[in-house]
Amino acid sequence: MSWPRDDAKLDRVRAVLADHELDALVVRAPDNVLYLTNYWGMKGYEVAIFPRQGDPALVVMEPSIADAERNSWTTDHRIVLGYDAADPRPPAARALERAQEVVRERGYERVGLELSLGTQASDRMVGEPTTYTKAFFDGFDGAEDATPLLNDCRAIKTEQELERMRLANEIADAALAHVHERLRPGMKESEVAAMWEGAVHALGVGYRSQVEMARGFALVWSGPGIRTFTATGDRPVQEREPTLFEIWVCADGYWSDLTKNMCPGELDARYVELLELLLAIYGEAVEFCRDGASLGELDRLIRARIAEGGYPGQPSHPVAHGVGARAHEPPYAHQADERQMAAGMVLAIEPGIYWEGGGGLRLEDDYVVTSDGAQKLSSWPDDFR
Repeated sequence: MSWPRDDAKLDRVRAVLADHELDALVVRAPDNVLYLTNYWGMKGYEVAIFPRQGDPALVVMEPSIADAERNSWTTDHRIVLGYDAADPRPPAARALERAQEVVRERGYERVGLELSLGTQASDRMVGEPTTYTKAFFDGFDGAEDATPLLNDCRAIKTEQELERMRLANEIADAALAHVHERLRPGMKESEVAAMWEGAVHALGVGYRSQVEMARGFALVWSGPGIRTFTATGDRPVQEREPTLFEIWVCADGYWSDLTKNMCPGELDARYVELLELLLAIYGEAVEFCRDGASLGELDRLIRARIAEGGYPGQPSHPVAHGVGARAHEPPYAHQADERQMAAGMVLAIEPGIYWEGGGGLRLEDDYVVTSDGAQKLSSWPDDFR
């Protein structure tokens, strides 16, 4: 999907490059290439060279050049062959050489790389992330670590980025509605997860003529299967107990991250009590979020209220993190980190309580931080009774 060039975003990056006296960024992570060029690559071999002054360049695989010309904000495209009869090396090696050519041609002396990038975001094929080699990091003499400055820039979303994230949330909601009509006791958790993921792909591709590619990823558990950090299983959906959906939608590279619940039949009294506790905690946490609020205090607040409700030490996962061109990105709320929220951040807030032996609940939505509070991007209700 071709979006108008987001100058508010790109000007912010250029200003940060000037502050750090960097001539250019050389990025390979698919989410950073997308962030700087609007091109979401197919295989993760693409490289963006984004300068402080002048036009960016995009190293792109030859089979994808039409996609790049249609979607990217770049005009300087350096083509790499996916298969070269005279070169047995993988395409990443040829992409590195093209990027080095751009840096040499333009005389960039101080460049920033993603030296401390801890994970690799998915490309448009999504299932096979392409990792870096040591040769890429060694390919630029004297390069500086640009990951922190990219994280700072990406933490504040522009209006265009928020629009794209709203689309991802809308697709997630539409797929939830599809499943809600069809959920029945006895269905396998994996069957329900596949139903939701299939609906995301079916409904999301071409959604409102604004989305070219949409993929869904789901972890689904029901009743005693609800735990943290476990895979979807073949357990049956339980009547009168929640079926929990930990779900992500990626729409042309921008993400939503939600946790929603459904219950076939009237919710069991144990879960009613737990849900009411979590809803109260959730409401207080969302009310706390605004420009200038402490991320550390948000973490302490949620954990203190969960402990007061009779569940000390929970949850075992972070309670809030950034969302954007990744499903999980900085900033993270942690009691030992006193960084502040800022208007334009999008936080996934996710308090959860889990019972010994299985069962429990989690709530999660994406919220835009503003000077007046936090705005929810999903329309799907958290009270699922």
